[in-house]
Amino acid sequence: MSRCIVLNTNYGGILTGVGLKIPTMQSLTKNWLTEDHIDFEYKKYVLLAYLQHVSANFTENRLYPYLSDLVEHYRNLKVIKENKQELYEHFPERLKSNDLDSFQLAYEKIIQDDSLMQEIESIVDFSIPQVEQHLAEGKKIYDFIEDQTHIFPIGITPLNNDAGYLLLKNGHAQETVVFEYHVTFFEYPTERFRSVRLEYVTCYAATLTNTYESIKGDLLQYNRSFPNPAAYAIESELTLPFQETFLPMAKRVIMKRIANAA
Repeated sequence: MSRCIVLNTNYGGILTGVGLKIPTMQSLTKNWLTEDHIDFEYKKYVLLAYLQHVSANFTENRLYPYLSDLVEHYRNLKVIKENKQELYEHFPERLKSNDLDSFQLAYEKIIQDDSLMQEIESIVDFSIPQVEQHLAEGKKIYDFIEDQTHIFPIGITPLNNDAGYLLLKNGHAQETVVFEYHVTFFEYPTERFRSVRLEYVTCYAATLTNTYESIKGDLLQYNRSFPNPAAYAIESELTLPFQETFLPMAKRVIMKRIANAA
């Protein structure tokens, strides 16, 4: 069968603000509020630079990791807004003493100034609606793309479909990309979660002979130690950025399919 190769590309850029030239923030650390200068105007432009980068990627239908990062930052901002003790815990620490015998480190919190607390609260109050706006933008794009993404089984699906193959067709792309998937479980004291791990296998050029059924047959010959795998085709009606959108969407689609079948 005719095979092919998948390529990947990365992107970057800069933002010019009022009186500032700040590199486009491709990500924010968890403690971005309290790192470096705790100043409303500075933090505002740091956040807006990051959100501009996020929005530019959303415009190109690149959802990940931007959408999941936004969700995490939004949750952190809400926690800080609702819990000042959490805000206290986010502040940097200064080394006070170092006991080399017991390897115990004692730290003194830097935060002691009410005006500093007010500055942080102002930053948080400004940041929450900004992040909410971009979350709504990302969610709208996600819902639209999900509606244009379809999954269906290839051949007979075994009772245990926690492992198998995904055959991915990305819009008008001229190949079918194959991944092996494995569903794993991890547990917290009160909950059990599924996650899916993907391993790239190969890809097939779009030809009349490379049907999904023939590709599955070829995979069975290729890996005889995997005699009865589940196999699903996932197709997008849109041609999407592969790494940033189609592959993460495919993981969510197969997880939803397996959860519904459980």
